[in-house]
Amino acid sequence: MSAVLLAVFSDYESADRVRIELVRDGFPTDRVELTAACDPGRAGIGPAELLHGKFVQYFRTLFKSNEDRQYAEALAERVDCGAATITVHPRGAIETVRASQIIDSGGPAEVAHRDLANQTWEHAAARHERPWVRHLWVDDKSDSHCIYCRMFESDLH
Repeated sequence: MSAVLLAVFSDYESADRVRIELVRDGFPTDRVELTAACDPGRAGIGPAELLHGKFVQYFRTLFKSNEDRQYAEALAERVDCGAATITVHPRGAIETVRASQIIDSGGPAEVAHRDLANQTWEHAAARHERPWVRHLWVDDKSDSHCIYCRMFESDLH
């Protein structure tokens, strides 16, 4: 099982704002998932015929223990009734703390997590208030025709 942090929001808009904030903070889009009836996300590609069945299958892939079978069903029921979930797959303690802070700022109705001790990698999310990529800027002070020529003026490509 891999680490998972899931938050339930009462509406799609709140969940979407949290998803955007997580991505802005530096979380890769493949580790942040939004699931809602109007936007099923990865749950929508499940093999079940009905959307409810797809939600149940998706939540059971996140919460795999036998004790969580009913929880997956309850989550699917809540999504059917208009709730939305944000799922984050953090890698390390720093990401877990940062994801929790962002999720909590969105006012979730419920937060669940599993297997947070089973994590790899660190520092994929920004440690600072703003993502590091905003600090990268290449000034156009040369007559180079592309970014590679500006960055590696001595090398030909």
